[in-house]
Amino acid sequence: MKVRKGILFCMAFLCVFVSLRAEGLSRDRRAVKVSGDVLMVAMPVATAATVLAMKDWEGGKQAVFTGVTTLGVTYLLKCTVCKERPDGSNHLSFPSAHTSCSFANAAFIQRRYGWKWGIPAYAVAAYVGWSRTYARRHDWWDVLAGAAIGAGSAYIYTRPFARDHRLVISPLTDGTSFGVYASLVF
Repeated sequence: MKVRKGILFCMAFLCVFVSLRAEGLSRDRRAVKVSGDVLMVAMPVATAATVLAMKDWEGGKQAVFTGVTTLGVTYLLKCTVCKERPDGSNHLSFPSAHTSCSFANAAFIQRRYGWKWGIPAYAVAAYVGWSRTYARRHDWWDVLAGAAIGAGSAYIYTRPFARDHRLVISPLTDGTSFGVYASLVF
């Protein structure tokens, strides 16, 4: 019971915090932005809860690899590309982290637990992406790139893809530089 109250308190706090950050938008755009922000946080929470409830430890490991890769690639590109947001607030528009995170979770759920759960997850992820353009935080290509990064990461790490295609990913170094080796069999 205490855990439930803690989760509800955290979600309420998050909603208030996010709504305060959306001050410069019209009322409708602010509402859509806040709902997209809340759903972006809710998706990984729901994924983690599903993994824990099903005691799917292998799936949990795959979800962590998916999430780390998604966020790493997304923020590497954000800092490298430095594209200005449509609202002019900063230069971290490309790609959309909200969308990449949401699509990573949706693709993980679909790959791991099937289309029955995947279709609603993709619908939520698509709404999050749309909310980012509607709130003028991203252009459509920022959202499209985020969706590709998130879904691509999930398809790489989530079984059966990696097993069926004998995916190998490993770090490389020659002492002066660092790289990543990847191979697939089609």
